[in-house]
Amino acid sequence: MIETRQLTKRYGNFTAVDAISFKVEPGQVLGFLGPNGAGKSTTMKMVAGFLSPTSGGATVAGYDVEQQPLEAKRVLGYLPEGAPSYGEMTVREFIDFVADVRQIGGDVRDRRIDDAIARLHLERVLEQPIDTLSKGFKRRVGLAGAILHDPKVLILDEPTDGLDPNQKQEVRTLINSMARDKTIIISTHLLEEVEAVCNRAIIIAHGKILADDTPQGLAGRVPSRRLDDVFRSITGGAAA
Repeated sequence: MIETRQLTKRYGNFTAVDAISFKVEPGQVLGFLGPNGAGKSTTMKMVAGFLSPTSGGATVAGYDVEQQPLEAKRVLGYLPEGAPSYGEMTVREFIDFVADVRQIGGDVRDRRIDDAIARLHLERVLEQPIDTLSKGFKRRVGLAGAILHDPKVLILDEPTDGLDPNQKQEVRTLINSMARDKTIIISTHLLEEVEAVCNRAIIIAHGKILADDTPQGLAGRVPSRRLDDVFRSITGGAAA
């Protein structure tokens, strides 16, 4: 389970995330939906333990991300915004590096590496430096690293950003296949993405939660199914 309690992040007088509280249970795929600058990535960084909150807190699979950071990170797979990695490494070297960091050894190591490569269709780029890859392939390499240790919890920041329609469908199918026994949060600004893979959606804007509903419930609020129109429906006419 993922749980946040009044999670808040301020930068001087600017509040990026404003006292957000929610729970995500195993088997749920939560879509974190909002425009650029809404506070999605900042929230996910705090839940993943990569950014300290100003106040409030979060737990991942029962571990407090500030008080028990190593335990929390062991059960967590995290794909940050932009899928940062080491550009001079080849894809194979990067995946081996992640396996080393995660202390995955023996036969399990080979199985996990082969599985991640196959799931993300990375076979033909294994010997290429990551810097030479397209944006879409870099995203897939980052996702391979996030799932390599078969984590209980996945936090994926814009997982299909930069992918073509076929690649998006492949990643969405992968997420759906993992959803049965994992707790997953996906941030996106695409309502169609939430409808494709999520069974719950939170809309965030200006660092606050505006709605918590099923994807179908959100989409049914407006005939156009456009995200801007959903925001206007929720906020009474003001776009986020």
